[in-house]
This record gives sequence, C-alpha cells and structure tokens, in this order.
Amino acid sequence: MSSRKPKLIVFDLDWTLWPFHVDTNVDPPFTRLPNGNIIDQRKREIEHFPEVPKILERLVSEGYQVAVASRTGEIKGAEQLLQLFDWNKYFSYKEIYPGCKKTHFSKFKKNSGFDYSEMLFFDDEYRNIRDLVSVGVCSILVDEGVDSSVIADGLKKYAEGKLQ
Repeated sequence: MSSRKPKLIVFDLDWTLWPFHVDTNVDPPFTRLPNGNIIDQRKREIEHFPEVPKILERLVSEGYQVAVASRTGEIKGAEQLLQLFDWNKYFSYKEIYPGCKKTHFSKFKKNSGFDYSEMLFFDDEYRNIRDLVSVGVCSILVDEGVDSSVIADGLKKYAEGKLQ
C-alpha cells in the first residue's frame, strides 16, 4: 500500500462529530455541569460521537493537521461546543459559517498552503462531498458519525488516490 498521506484532515460538525444539528436539534447556549456533562438551555445532555476525542488526539499525535468546516448558522453554539468538548486544541483551522463548502476549503488552501489534493474530508451530506470532489478533495461520506473504521477507510482511499 502507498504511504501517501493527507496533510490536512477536515471534518464537518453536524452528524459527523456529533449526532445532531447545532442550529435545529439543540438549544444553545450550553453549560458544563460540575460532573463534566454538557447540557443545553433546556437541560438536555449534549454528547458527541463516542470515538471522536480519541480520533482527534490520535490524528494530531500522528502529525496530521486537522480542521473543521461547517455550514451551520449557529456559529456561536458550534464554537461553544468545540470549547466545552476541549477540541479547539486539535484544530489548526476552523471555517464555521453558512455557505458552500468550496468557500471553506478555498480558505483552508489559502491559509495552509496545501493544495486540495493534499486534503481529506469527512461529511454526512452528499452535496458537500460532490462539491469537494469536483475540486479534487478526497471526500468520505459519513453515515453514522466518525469512528475508527470511517477514519481508516478514508485514509486508505486517500492513499490509493481515490476521491471518494
């Protein structure tokens, strides 16, 4: 197998790192309780997909740069959850605002100096996958959140030179 590796691994947020849409399924602002749990303003517990913290830590420790690209309109809520989950330490770049993911990635390209062909992207929406594949980003459709097998599959496809 090739040792070809992406220089930047990018994740969507909603239904990719956590199991909800931050702009419609939960109610910011969020609060961390003394026991460490996070709740929204209706006192509902907010959780991420189980393997995400371990995955982010592993990718960064292996030398990958990691980023977030989200189209959510709930920018403050998304940023607050990243802070409360203590994930900001993993992300070299964040583009969180409504619009086409191509815009997010053009900023990653400009700010990182990496070409689209050096990026790997995980998202739950096919329209975003289609848009990024069209500019040469290896893009992986996520069905039920990110886990170790989804990451392994994405890294394998990237190494093989596949776009999806």
